[in-house]
Amino acid sequence: MKVILLKDVKALGKKDTVVEVSEGYAKNFLLKGKLAVEANTKNMNILKTQEGSRMFRKERDFEEAKKLAEKMKDMILHFKVKAGEGGKLFGSVTAKDISDKLLSEYKIETDKKKVYLDDAIKSAGITTVDIKLFEGVIAKIKVEITAE
Repeated sequence: MKVILLKDVKALGKKDTVVEVSEGYAKNFLLKGKLAVEANTKNMNILKTQEGSRMFRKERDFEEAKKLAEKMKDMILHFKVKAGEGGKLFGSVTAKDISDKLLSEYKIETDKKKVYLDDAIKSAGITTVDIKLFEGVIAKIKVEITAE
C-alpha cells in the first residue's frame, strides 16, 4: 500500500514522501496514528500543489536574501569599546553583539548562530564578518571597532 507521510517516521522516511508499506502497518500504525494518509489521486494532487508553493516560497526568499546581501556589502557596523594599550579590548565583540547591532541600526534580524566568527573580536580595527542569510547566500559586512 502506498502512503504519503505527514510526519517524519524513523526508518521509513521524511515528511511529504510517498512510501510503499504493508497494508497492516499502514492501517494499524501509520493511518491510525495520523502519521500518513493513503496515496490516492486526491492526496497526490494536494501534495504536488504544496510542493509547488513551497518551491515558489523558497525561490522568493532566495531572491530577497540575494538583494539583502547586495545591500549589506556596503554596511559598516561601528562599535566603541573600552580598550587598553595597543588596541586590545577589555572584553570582546561577539556574534550576538553584531546581530543586535544589525537589528537596532538597520532593522535586519539575524540569528547569532548565522554570524560566522572564528573567535570573538578582541582588538580594535576593521574586520570582515560573514553572515548566512539563506541557503547559499552569505553576506559580508565590515565591523569597525574603535577604542574609547
